[in-house]
Amino acid sequence: MKIGFIGLGNVGGKLANSLLRNKFDLTVRDVEKNLTNDFKNRGAKVSKSAKELAEKTDLIITCLPSPEICSEVMESHDGVINGLSKNKIWLEMSTTDESEVKRLGKLVMDKKSIPMDGPVSGGCHRATTGNIAIFVGGERDSFEKILPILSIMGRKILHTGELGTASILKVITNYLASVHLAALGEAWTVAKKSNLDLNKTFKGIAASSGNSFVHETESQVILNGSYNINFTMDLVQKDMNLFNELSKKLNTPLEISPFILDIFKDAQKKYGSRAWSSMVVKRLEDKFGLDFRSDGFPDELVDDEKEEKGYEI
Repeated sequence: MKIGFIGLGNVGGKLANSLLRNKFDLTVRDVEKNLTNDFKNRGAKVSKSAKELAEKTDLIITCLPSPEICSEVMESHDGVINGLSKNKIWLEMSTTDESEVKRLGKLVMDKKSIPMDGPVSGGCHRATTGNIAIFVGGERDSFEKILPILSIMGRKILHTGELGTASILKVITNYLASVHLAALGEAWTVAKKSNLDLNKTFKGIAASSGNSFVHETESQVILNGSYNINFTMDLVQKDMNLFNELSKKLNTPLEISPFILDIFKDAQKKYGSRAWSSMVVKRLEDKFGLDFRSDGFPDELVDDEKEEKGYEI
């Protein structure tokens, strides 16, 4: 199967690299020429337009920063949709709005092609090694058809149901991650003010009922002081807004989510839209004149698990 990949950013580039590393027939496209040139130098083909990429491949993957950018890539004159034909598959791996993926999915189906959504979860360090989790929504037969490709990009792969269900689940998981991160800021503040050994506190939280994936990963770069989690403030706000808008569509007023969004908005105002999202805890460091530094933690996360072929969960 010939694969086209559009969007070679923090996550997309790592997913596409797993395909290239494993010798798949890969064609790529990105607005950043240095990214496409790097892939070309390592054996990938490069398309002049999204339309050309769709015409020449069987599976078209998009992994883009926002629903607006994805819409442009899909619907423009030289976009993906105008290059589709019968039985091609479009896999949307961006974090996006469920209603938007369904809207674009209808346009894809009008071309007798097959739409699927497949967002990932687990951090850029796991995308690097092909060990990230992938949620997939869409018809079951098509899921099974592309499972061998998914199993190269990710470790744990879940078929969530019909088109759009994967995007809903992804927004939920990102919301929870944001809550955990904001709560860690308060936890580290109390630990520091109590003069606890922060290295031992890290281990204690990790061994306790208070543990989370966010603690195991993001606390490390917080304690190092780099905050480098390869995810930025503007992306958190995008995901939180998607979650809040979904709750409004469901006529379900929420209590915690709007409050957490306000915290991240304040952090973005202080540190900028492209600041690492884990810098949300720095609000409290600055407010109380603290730092959460401790020796022995990395400045960037590296997945030390062996790369393994993925499987359906």
